Amino acid sequence: MAATRDLYALLGVTRDASEADIRTAYRRLARELHPDVNGDPAAETRFKEIAGAYEILSDPEKRARYDAYGDGGGQPFADIGDIFDMFFGQGGFGGFGSRRRGPRTRTRRGEDAGVHVQLSFEEAAFGVRREVEFERLSVCERCMGNGAEPGTAPIACRTCGGTGEVQSVRRSVFGTLMTTAPCGACRGTGQEIPDPCAACAGEGRVRGAATVTVEIPAGVADGMELRVAGNGHAGVAGGAAGDLFVRLGVEGSDSFDRRGQNVYTVLDISITQAALGADVRVAGLDGAEVFKVEPGTASGTVVKLRGKGVPNLNRRGRGDLFVTLHVVTPRELSREERSLLERLAEIRGEPRKGAAEGHLRRPEF
Repeated sequence: MAATRDLYALLGVTRDASEADIRTAYRRLARELHPDVNGDPAAETRFKEIAGAYEILSDPEKRARYDAYGDGGGQPFADIGDIFDMFFGQGGFGGFGSRRRGPRTRTRRGEDAGVHVQLSFEEAAFGVRREVEFERLSVCERCMGNGAEPGTAPIACRTCGGTGEVQSVRRSVFGTLMTTAPCGACRGTGQEIPDPCAACAGEGRVRGAATVTVEIPAGVADGMELRVAGNGHAGVAGGAAGDLFVRLGVEGSDSFDRRGQNVYTVLDISITQAALGADVRVAGLDGAEVFKVEPGTASGTVVKLRGKGVPNLNRRGRGDLFVTLHVVTPRELSREERSLLERLAEIRGEPRKGAAEGHLRRPEF
């Protein structure tokens, strides 16, 4: 019968390793293989193996017993589950084999976390990378999330027998009703922790500051939420982590009004530019934009600059920039300017005194 792998080899230490060496090796491997950081199913199995090996080799009595009867001396074993059967009872440690009768650990997904990020008008338009800081529950490094002081292990809950659930029976007009609810003693985990971890008080999670890099795409708007998967609070008993939701606030602009992906602005032009036509410059989102004002342009005319608005969110293309032209009437005139305007009025037959004949037209809305 083939012997199983050496427990010392599982942890990567020699047989004469000290307790400190074994503890260090276990913590290093546990950080690498813990389900919260390694999604490979094979890694989860390996994590359970090294946890079981550590439980044996960190206990002087169990280690001495293993050295006497384990791999390389005394009784051979068919698989690693047989070793764990020897030390933890039939069914092994951590779920090896189908004969397990120990506590059935119930994992629980971690809670979602939220954070608010304020953006400038330009950052929302073109996107930005932000480092966001918030408080998060993370897996306790001392106990690697199981809540037990190193060198000890959780046991089956004595209230629910390790099922994580309790049943109650009550009588009603409809007969006898049986209900099932999460166990209040173990909070549905199926485990009790006789020796809670000193760092997390048995919770398996500790609260601390976290920093996450968030890629904010171009074209976001005020009030939107971004979901960053797996960056929320750590799960319970090896459960998946929650998500981080980033709520966006966008500051207004002194120059632009945004409606969807289109942007609107107003540009002042002179009466001579409006009358004679001109090439004018407007400060757009991408910098200066030059366009032509046609001769005889009226105040309130709207010019559309295609593709100069805000980029479309998560797809190609951009909105447009709409420029409303406002013809500015000069308030202070030099003697020469006044003389030229009076001469223009005379040429156009536009008297400054008396009743001037006007032309009425129906307004357009």
